[in-house]
Amino acid sequence: MKQEAWITAHVNAYRFFGGVTRILTSDNLKTGVLENSRDETVLNKSYQEMAEHYGTAILPARPRKPKDKAFVEGSVGVVSTWILAALRDRQFLSLRELNEAIAEKLYEFNHKPFQKKDGSRTEMFRDEQLFLQPLPPVPFELAAWKVAVVQYNYHISVDKQNYSVPYEHIKRKVDVRLTRSAVEVFFEGHRIASHPRLYGRPNRYSTSEAHMPPEHQEYLQWNGERFERWARQIGPNTLAVVKLFLSAHKVEQQGYKSCMALLKSAEKYSNARLEAACKMALSFITAPSLKSIQSILRSGQDTLQEEPEPAKPSPYSFTRGAEYYRRRDN
Repeated sequence: MKQEAWITAHVNAYRFFGGVTRILTSDNLKTGVLENSRDETVLNKSYQEMAEHYGTAILPARPRKPKDKAFVEGSVGVVSTWILAALRDRQFLSLRELNEAIAEKLYEFNHKPFQKKDGSRTEMFRDEQLFLQPLPPVPFELAAWKVAVVQYNYHISVDKQNYSVPYEHIKRKVDVRLTRSAVEVFFEGHRIASHPRLYGRPNRYSTSEAHMPPEHQEYLQWNGERFERWARQIGPNTLAVVKLFLSAHKVEQQGYKSCMALLKSAEKYSNARLEAACKMALSFITAPSLKSIQSILRSGQDTLQEEPEPAKPSPYSFTRGAEYYRRRDN
């Protein structure tokens, strides 16, 4: 049995019963129990997490001790045979339709009177249900564990998606706990980050502001209007380029880094040179890139003046041609 099916069976059973037993006795299958010796019992990590989530103790049956197993195994065989016999001649076109039919027969089986004593299984369970512990607010979610290394951009990459962690952990190995809805990051047993799990196209980012270095948090104080106001002070061509950067992405914030790098160039080269470089770049293509403008500034192309047009000859001037010099030689 795969681990997902094993854990899901427990979650569904607890939901069906409406409570949790204080002790759970399982068999020694490897999906749930890694080791069960006289001195030590080692459970699978996900199985142990499930037990802690529901507040129950798992005490596996001792190997080769059939009396440790509950009598419920015989009942499982009875109910399985009874339901299968009732449905063996029916045809189902979907799994949902089959499950609904099984649920109807299970309800009928549990309410069927006993043959040798009064009552039914449902009536007996009502008395036993009083001893169950209450269910937690949310059901347990199966988790997978992985190891990741924090990259230089203070993000980890898991299943082709990226999640931020505090930048102090750059280059460190961390443990990652994955569920269907969340991603949790642990370092030396302490949780340092938590994100909703990302799905869809690969290489998406989930970034928390608190995880950023101080110099990166400065970008969060900016918006499109502030970039345009700054660019307008430099010149109309710079403003046009900034508007192009802001509109080049589906999400405006993705253009902030390019805008910041462009406008910071004015501190290194001057406002006049940046405006001239933007004008030159716009004359080449309608949508210049940051790289092309920075290349113009580095090469100094923006400082080259237009070459003067050659002067037209005066109608009153004359030019000595080949005939003049030929006569001179003669």
